Amino acid sequence: MTTENDDAIDWGGFGRPLFEDAAAMGLGRVGVIDVGSNSVRLVVFDGAARSPAYFYNEKIMCALGAGLSETGILNPEGRVRALSAIRRFAALAEGMGITPLTAVATAAVREASDGMNFRDEVLRETGVKIWVIDGREEARLSAQGVLLGWPGSYGLVCDIGGSSMELADLAEGRVGRRVTSALGPLKLREIKGGKKAVKAYVKETMAQLHSEMEGEKAMRLFLVGGSWRAIARIDMERRGYPLTVLHEYRMTARQISKTVDYIAMSDHTELRQRCNISESRMSLVPLASIVLKELMRVFKPKDVAVSSYGIREGMLYEQMPKELRERDPLIEACRFAESKDARLPGFGRHLYDFVSPLFPRANWQRKRIIKAACLLHDVSWRAHPDYRGEITFDNATRANLGGLKHYERVILGLSLLYRYQNKRGGAHLDPLYAMLDAVQIREAEVLGRAMRLGAMLWLNVDKAPGKIKWKPKKRELTLILAHEARPLFGEVAEARLASLTEALGATTKVKFEKPA
Repeated sequence: MTTENDDAIDWGGFGRPLFEDAAAMGLGRVGVIDVGSNSVRLVVFDGAARSPAYFYNEKIMCALGAGLSETGILNPEGRVRALSAIRRFAALAEGMGITPLTAVATAAVREASDGMNFRDEVLRETGVKIWVIDGREEARLSAQGVLLGWPGSYGLVCDIGGSSMELADLAEGRVGRRVTSALGPLKLREIKGGKKAVKAYVKETMAQLHSEMEGEKAMRLFLVGGSWRAIARIDMERRGYPLTVLHEYRMTARQISKTVDYIAMSDHTELRQRCNISESRMSLVPLASIVLKELMRVFKPKDVAVSSYGIREGMLYEQMPKELRERDPLIEACRFAESKDARLPGFGRHLYDFVSPLFPRANWQRKRIIKAACLLHDVSWRAHPDYRGEITFDNATRANLGGLKHYERVILGLSLLYRYQNKRGGAHLDPLYAMLDAVQIREAEVLGRAMRLGAMLWLNVDKAPGKIKWKPKKRELTLILAHEARPLFGEVAEARLASLTEALGATTKVKFEKPA
């Protein structure tokens, strides 16, 4: 039985893993359907870790909300497509054994005069019960999706859909004020009077939203929704940004302004092909750009982050036990990966204790990356030996991990690359290395080479192989090995110690503990 004292000793301040607890195991595989104004999507989350994987993800562009302002009803063609999509999703869920699905519908269904009729038809035809939520509830769920990736976040969450745009305030990891508006691009498309009239409407509505949010200036703005992600993807293309992961992508007000102008001046067909954006999504981007430019002008955020997590992830967050919600999504996901894929699950915590003395000044954020690297150090062992380094780098930089800034992805990836090889190699990776400074590159190399040494000294999951003492001022490294680990310190281990010593620019001593 594990006690609180065991947690403090064994888990290095990160707490005992929770994914095997009964409450977390209940989230082993969860399916949700999001019936939006523009698309209908099924997402199946897999794994009870704090940052679960996407087991299945399918989207059908239905445009249920197209023409709603003029007709008052759902787009008839879109309604047929949406029903067909949900029928398919219900059949998939049945095959996966994940029924009943959790399904919500947002602006188009709640505003259309035939929305409830559509809801009833879906239940009758597919057995899927749709919860039609109002704008404030939509804002709350979207904000909870952001909390799935950034627990303890603060700032303003802005979720744009086809027919609406919601704002929610986050403070100390809790959702506060919430407002909704008709600033979705499908709605804006139906405004008479051209671009000038659209801009005037957006300006007036944004001012009203600002007033309802009590004149808040957002220190941090989280952008949620497909149109925002499309704009971010175009911003990456314009800047030649090397890491095309949308989650946690950061933009400044100046960059956004340049990208909005870039969109206005570009051939949209050519641009969407270069950026791999669907035609239906690209058709909404110019109108969404007008909204984003006004949002930036009125709320004046200092920091803008794109969140790939939104209402669907918020629905999963809703089902999480409180203790799991408060955990670090990066660490919990890495623990889950280690438990599934490592040859010696549980060794990661010993490896973390082994390498930690090399980083005596590491703050909490840096310790998270060190811990994550140690947990992931062996999960790619099945890859071909010639490619393990680059595969681990790609996995770390492109994996679906929450709570990880882009430059931290590169630090993590580079550390794991050095875990498997002594040289960085791969000129094609140089643009990603350029995201780091010289100190960060050196620390990643030291961490990787220390893990490479520690991996040679396995005893078992219950006993650490030894420890490191590091005197940075004197540049002295002492390796103290348990008596049982003495036979493991052969030629290869000696070479890996020499490699670590070289990276540190240090002198080395090796000591062995006496038999018990």
